Amino acid sequence: MTIPSWIHNAVFYQIFPDRFFNGNKENDPDNVKDWDSEPTFTSYFGGDLEGINQKLDYLQDLGVNALYLNPIFLSTSPHGYNTSDYFKIEPRLGSEQDFRGLVKQIHERNMHIILDGVFNHTGRGFFAFVDILENGEQSPYFDWYHIDHFPLHAYDEGKADSYQAWFDMKSLPKLNTDNPKVCNHILQVIEYWLRLGVDGWRLDVPNEIDSDHFWSRFQNAVKGVNPDAYIVGEIWHAEPRWVKFFDGLMDYPFRDALLGLLNDEIGLAQFIHTLQEITTIYTWENVLAMYVLLGSHDTKRLYTKLNGDMDKIKLAFMLQFFFPGIPAIYYGDEIGMQGGKDPGCRAGFMWDETQWNNDLRNWLKALIRIRKEHAVLQYGSFEILKNDPSNNTCIMKRQDEGRQIFLVMNFSRTKQNIDVETDTIKEGILEDLLSNVAHSITENRARLELAPMSGSLLNVNFNKEQEW
Repeated sequence: MTIPSWIHNAVFYQIFPDRFFNGNKENDPDNVKDWDSEPTFTSYFGGDLEGINQKLDYLQDLGVNALYLNPIFLSTSPHGYNTSDYFKIEPRLGSEQDFRGLVKQIHERNMHIILDGVFNHTGRGFFAFVDILENGEQSPYFDWYHIDHFPLHAYDEGKADSYQAWFDMKSLPKLNTDNPKVCNHILQVIEYWLRLGVDGWRLDVPNEIDSDHFWSRFQNAVKGVNPDAYIVGEIWHAEPRWVKFFDGLMDYPFRDALLGLLNDEIGLAQFIHTLQEITTIYTWENVLAMYVLLGSHDTKRLYTKLNGDMDKIKLAFMLQFFFPGIPAIYYGDEIGMQGGKDPGCRAGFMWDETQWNNDLRNWLKALIRIRKEHAVLQYGSFEILKNDPSNNTCIMKRQDEGRQIFLVMNFSRTKQNIDVETDTIKEGILEDLLSNVAHSITENRARLELAPMSGSLLNVNFNKEQEW
């Protein structure tokens, strides 16, 4: 399998469509909430596809060039993970014409878009499940789900006990993907939207479909329509099995280790061990295609998780954009939005610029620019040069075709002096790409003084007479 050619230069931005921007009030539901109200599991805010279209300038100014949208298909919830029809856009989000227009605008801006593929389960309004509710064992779709016994009691309180459902939630009946007709239906869905211009799929809980045969067919179908389509799976743990079928995985192990270190939940040694594991158990091309995130619709927001500590937040973003893989921003994290786990992390985007943390947004803009300007951060090898648990400092390196960029980090709460050894580089300059401070290399070494909870992203510049 060939990794998509566009993915290495990508910076993703995840959008929860109902909560990003309301671009067309005519498709708002009657019970739409005030945009600034607290989110609940059932509240609709009015965000839509036209809203995303109208904010593409904002996204390009930030520097992102790839969008991942949470579910946009017909459903009976704000989150959309209980699909009623995979071939129809949810009307409160817009029409298929709106979607086509959005895709066209995205591609004209040299951006890409992937959709959320929720194929482990459907909603109770899906046509096959409705038929079972109507016709019981006589339903021609009886084998589309895992039915244990009747009556189903699909709309009563309590957990599902007469049919299999995701986390036993009655609203999310589990599809029987061993049924060839179910598999064929799903493949028709993914091909349909790929032919409309979608650039790939993010797959929801793919490990719940424990079938190599299914995922092999899925992969072949996607790449058969578009060999340059990106497939990324929501796998929460390090599992090499899945890169047989997907280009990359959502790198939750990276997120959990980094935020765990910053919150004193784990030590530096465990953090380093995790980073070494997730950069060595996969093939390198898959490592470079991982979806590297710090937050999502399923987690506390970064600002909240790190208790509003801007030094930690900036350091987290710095490592995210240095680490191998594709960096991804959850909508609003770039301006310091707050929120606990679902539904708190799914509030409406704060479009009042007076509420923005512009220092953080500018920090992210700089990191995005640096990553795009330096191919070594997109393709380069990754090495942990030094880590010192005694003072919580660490030095990492990316290298590609002779170019080198170092990341020096001080995770401690005190100022630290750190020596950066540059191997064969006897003379030259280490230029801090974020502060423009230059550090002279003398006899293969430069000394840095780092403030508590800070880092330095260093590009190696050589004297003109320096030769490789």
